[in-house]
Amino acid sequence: MAMLDETLDDWGTARLTLNRPERHNAFNAELIAALEEAFTRLGQADEVRAIVLAGNGKSFSAGADLDWMRDAAGWNEAENQADAMGLSNMLAAINDCAKPVIVVAHGHVTGGGVGLVACADMAVAIEGAQFRLSEVRLGLTPATISPFVLAKIGAAARRWFLTAEAFTADEALGMGLVNETAIDEDAAEAVVAHWLAHIGQAAPGAVADAKLLALDFAGAAISEELREESARRIAARRVSEEGREGISAFLSKGKPSWVIE
Repeated sequence: MAMLDETLDDWGTARLTLNRPERHNAFNAELIAALEEAFTRLGQADEVRAIVLAGNGKSFSAGADLDWMRDAAGWNEAENQADAMGLSNMLAAINDCAKPVIVVAHGHVTGGGVGLVACADMAVAIEGAQFRLSEVRLGLTPATISPFVLAKIGAAARRWFLTAEAFTADEALGMGLVNETAIDEDAAEAVVAHWLAHIGQAAPGAVADAKLLALDFAGAAISEELREESARRIAARRVSEEGREGISAFLSKGKPSWVIE
């Protein structure tokens, strides 16, 4: 049985499903490698317009697999650093993916599972989801996921890093970790469908460039160099094939070729 299920529909939505339900979709080296490969490949695929990540079974992801953690306890520091970089590279592949990434979170969302949510562009949490950054209870820290979690929720992370308390879907919404909550799986799918419908109206290249804006400019000082770079980027978009087609379609009240009905 594959640890990561993958489908692609006619619309261009790739759906990835964590498939270790007996382990609450906990990470091991194989699942981490499968996620990195999938997001890298799908991010470069012209036929893909968006990627939806969910989990099979009772939980989205319970973080690190116990057997994997047991093995790591016997490794030296250099071996553990190399292993941790594997997780970091996977999270970066999701965070930096050129396609919009949507996460549907339910059940237990623990440790690295929170990292997956933090790397998404949009996330919906189903009521009853329980989030926890539990590392300090194990004598560890959430170091590898911290750049992504801090980028998403900022200083609010300090409390959850230190106390390892569980927090709810509504609390995750309040701190900006997720964008919407839903009462059940059907309602979550309706939220996803709403986002996908809007993504389907947007030019794929412009979406990728807009994501880069958010990643590159967030938190940056508004300097002359930043303003010059922003002007350079919009100038490049205006003379791009997509930019010319989009403006022409708007002025003629037509539809550009990328619109999905």
